[in-house]
Amino acid sequence: MTEKKYINKGAFMTQTGTMVVVDVTNIEQHVTDPVMQEKMRRQLEVSTPVAPDSVLIQVEYVGVCGSDVHYFHDGRCGSFEVDKERDIPFMLGHECAGTVVEVGANVTHLSVGDKVCCEPSVTCSNCELCKSGHYNLCENVVFWATPPVQGCFMKYVPFKADLCYPLPETMSARAGALIEPFATGMYAAEKGAITVGNTVAILGSGCIGLMTMLACKARGASQIIVCDLEDVRLEKAKELGADYVINSAKEDPIAKIFELTGKRGPDVVFETAGSKFTIAQTAHIARRGGTVVLVGMSAQEEINYNFGQVMGKELTIKSLFRYVNMFPKSIAAAAGGLAPVEKIATHEYSLEDIQQAFEDSINKKNEVVKAVIRFD
Repeated sequence: MTEKKYINKGAFMTQTGTMVVVDVTNIEQHVTDPVMQEKMRRQLEVSTPVAPDSVLIQVEYVGVCGSDVHYFHDGRCGSFEVDKERDIPFMLGHECAGTVVEVGANVTHLSVGDKVCCEPSVTCSNCELCKSGHYNLCENVVFWATPPVQGCFMKYVPFKADLCYPLPETMSARAGALIEPFATGMYAAEKGAITVGNTVAILGSGCIGLMTMLACKARGASQIIVCDLEDVRLEKAKELGADYVINSAKEDPIAKIFELTGKRGPDVVFETAGSKFTIAQTAHIARRGGTVVLVGMSAQEEINYNFGQVMGKELTIKSLFRYVNMFPKSIAAAAGGLAPVEKIATHEYSLEDIQQAFEDSINKKNEVVKAVIRFD
């Protein structure tokens, strides 16, 4: 049997703010540093047959996450930082969907030709956190595009088969690439214990804010108020079902939210922007006895917070890190029509235009809500 040859192609961050797209045949034409060339070559190498418990995926779409943008622009996201000596060239991307082209010997639930999306974290399965169901907190996790782990902005990606979830025939790979951020929104809504009749405020209507809104709607929230600084994002929130939207640059969001809730305040406040300003607002917005769910990760690790409000209102504060066991539920909700996740992607770019995709995500926030990268 003739062994298949895969000419892999990928995008690498060679320095902060700069992406280079190469394939295994032309690396030298784009990169002069021999050490960087070799690192790229190793990342793009496709070995067949794949490992017994893995599959090889031909990637069709990868979403541009806010964390990717932080690494590209700032070299860091929260407490995670790109080390120039260790990590560069650094491949971003973790919101992946595509088609299985090779199947490992031990894999029985997937076949060549299956469309899948990927849960981009490989955990140890042996520690206390993994065994107690909190695998998202595993200290030994290997998560795509979280330094020093390389991401998946490349045409062919080998991955653990048990972390690849089949997509229904009715779901496109483009929608499949959005299941990963939707899983975060679903986990946020679960953390907030959203149920029929709840009033919800969401601070930030970027991708994760909108995904959280869709998850809250799917769980039966009766009134959803969304705040942001950009009208285009608020328009998208309204299109997807927000009851009220507030441009916080034009009016006081706290006063407006209390007006809209009859001076009561929402049952649950979600902070999804990762801003020190909106994080600080949450305690003032939530109703007495309400809940605050912190979703967005701020670049600033320590933030002033009014704990007088927390204690005087007897608030419950919850946080989340990524998600736990959310992919099957997220796929089912999206495929069943409860959450039109694909509508959140406002801009699509080819892999060759990935530099422009990142620059637009930074400089055109009044236009770009969510960018996805297409692999032709």
